[in-house]
Amino acid sequence: MANVRAEAVAALRRRLGHDFADPTLLERALTHASVGEGGGQVDGRTIADNERLEFLGDRVLGLLVADRLTRDFPSADEGQLSARLHALVDKSACARVGERLGVGAALRLSAGETKSGGRRKAGVIADAVEAILAAVYRDGGLTAAKAMFDIAWAEEFASPPAAALSNPKSALQEWAQAQGRPLPTYRVVERTGSDHAPTFVVEATVVGFDPEKQTGRSRQEAEKAAATALLKREGVI
Repeated sequence: MANVRAEAVAALRRRLGHDFADPTLLERALTHASVGEGGGQVDGRTIADNERLEFLGDRVLGLLVADRLTRDFPSADEGQLSARLHALVDKSACARVGERLGVGAALRLSAGETKSGGRRKAGVIADAVEAILAAVYRDGGLTAAKAMFDIAWAEEFASPPAAALSNPKSALQEWAQAQGRPLPTYRVVERTGSDHAPTFVVEATVVGFDPEKQTGRSRQEAEKAAATALLKREGVI
């Protein structure tokens, strides 16, 4: 199994188009938090998982997407840019990118997470993709991160955005009414971070359906993300 994963990591490095000066960064980006559960050490050393890199990669991805969109669509307004940005940085997009890169086979998981299908879980793959982007950024700077981004997200940019994503809250409202349900409701579940850089977790609910939670850098952003996720989960978009 070790040889199989080593081959998968080597193939991933080729697809990324980046030659790591510090290969440990990539290894950390591929290490799921489950590896450190139950003590957090291997051979007396604390395991460094990919959660902090994921945090950084999310911000690097947002910058790269925003920069690309403002260049590609000079006449688009903020709302149009925001809708497209959400579609390109959400977990679904990151998971698709990861699947094309072959991230699943290269992941470092605990035995339990592996048995539960961790290599195929969209959330696990998406988090690793953000961490990998951060690893490339840390290793080679923004230029290297952009080079990887241009390769990895090329297919996402080539795909037209779903019409409903331009106004996901309105789309969810129309869908709920079509189902004979009351209007959707939104609830702030958690607010973290400083006043200057807060993070919101919002839960969108339509009566009769399971709620959906998503995060955003503002309440409005999180509400839109939750509405989009609910619509996707129910197969509306």
